[in-house]
Amino acid sequence: MTPLRLGYLYGLAAYLLWGFFPLYFKLLRPAGPLEILAHRVVWSVVFVALLLGAMRNIGFLRALGRRPRALAGIGTAAALIGINWFTYIHGVNSDRVVETALGYFINPLVVVLLGVLVLRERLRAAQWVALGIGALAVAVLTIDYGRLPYLALTLAFSFGGYSLVKKQLGLPAAEGLFVESAVLALPALAYLGWLSTTGAAAFGSVSAGHTALLVLAGALTAIPLLLFAGAANRLPLSALGMLQYVAPILQLGCGVLIFHEPMPPTRLAGFALVWMALIVFTTDAMRQARRTRRSQRAHLAATVVTSPDALPSPR
Repeated sequence: MTPLRLGYLYGLAAYLLWGFFPLYFKLLRPAGPLEILAHRVVWSVVFVALLLGAMRNIGFLRALGRRPRALAGIGTAAALIGINWFTYIHGVNSDRVVETALGYFINPLVVVLLGVLVLRERLRAAQWVALGIGALAVAVLTIDYGRLPYLALTLAFSFGGYSLVKKQLGLPAAEGLFVESAVLALPALAYLGWLSTTGAAAFGSVSAGHTALLVLAGALTAIPLLLFAGAANRLPLSALGMLQYVAPILQLGCGVLIFHEPMPPTRLAGFALVWMALIVFTTDAMRQARRTRRSQRAHLAATVVTSPDALPSPR
């Protein structure tokens, strides 16, 4: 199998797993969102520690300890992903899967906005148009819900901020997840201990299957991230950009078709505006990627023509 096909396989597998997460988190009730989050954190640490131990790659912790700025960034990333995970679990288990799907639809637009606000990036005209349509969509959905779609916005901004921090840190997927989960592990363990002493823990008291599903949260957190990392190393950015819509489409399908959440006309109109913004955004990104590739090929050709020494010598 070629690296490109393997990249598509990894990427599709990652987004399929993320897309069906609502089905999994629904099975974890009657555990509350905080208990589910705490188990997700703790078992992620255990799973990834075993994985890194098998790979004999624990030594990176020593090098990381000598980078205080990186440690501060990891703390920020851990807080943002903790907020994201809790919001998502709360949204799914309070029967608002459609709104959580909206958060991941608008996430690419939020990432662009954060690039402007934080990194002072300059946007192309089409990107401004996409942001404008996205803002209009949020206004329409606010009218429909009778409030700001705060769950969707929290998911989009927390994951957008997390992506920004992760880009600056540059840690590999497994190592990054281990350290971020380890930062959250102490408060998670303290909370689980308090639940256990007060007799309010669902873990171990519902059924053996329910307990196993809570333990499985660690593997189900790490595996899609590792698959995504494998895809990112093999696919062009434009291909990853197209694949990222698989997960929210599936989540929306779960909300409407499986959990029968309402989709009134105004809400559908708001989603249609979001999809229009994403079409503008994705089309512009693909066009820019083609321009960049053509420019690189032209530059390489000019270098070869003007610099004969650049040609490989016969052996």
